[in-house]
Amino acid sequence: MSTTRSASIRSELPVRLTAAYFQLNGDPITDLTEDLAAEQKARSTYDNILRLCDDPDVRDPIKFLRQREIVHFQCFGEALRLVQDDLDAKNFYCCNPSYDPNCGNHSMNRDRRMQ
Repeated sequence: MSTTRSASIRSELPVRLTAAYFQLNGDPITDLTEDLAAEQKARSTYDNILRLCDDPDVRDPIKFLRQREIVHFQCFGEALRLVQDDLDAKNFYCCNPSYDPNCGNHSMNRDRRMQ
């Protein structure tokens, strides 16, 4: 088999399915909440390592990594707050036009009936 043929076979193989394909779903609130959970889980893991380890050569980098997870958690928390504030400002939760073609028209029709 030639190398050209081999290269074309490799490019035709399907991409390996990993958990990364399921992590993002396009909903910013869900995605940021999952990010917060991942940071918290990592911090808990580092806490457990620090509880078990006495070696300063191991503890120092773990402390750095733990602090980094705390900062990431705070950043994701701030991003989540900003996204929620922005979505609330747009009244995002009122209706979804992709599911409801008359989105926003219900209140107008009800107001007309009341007159």
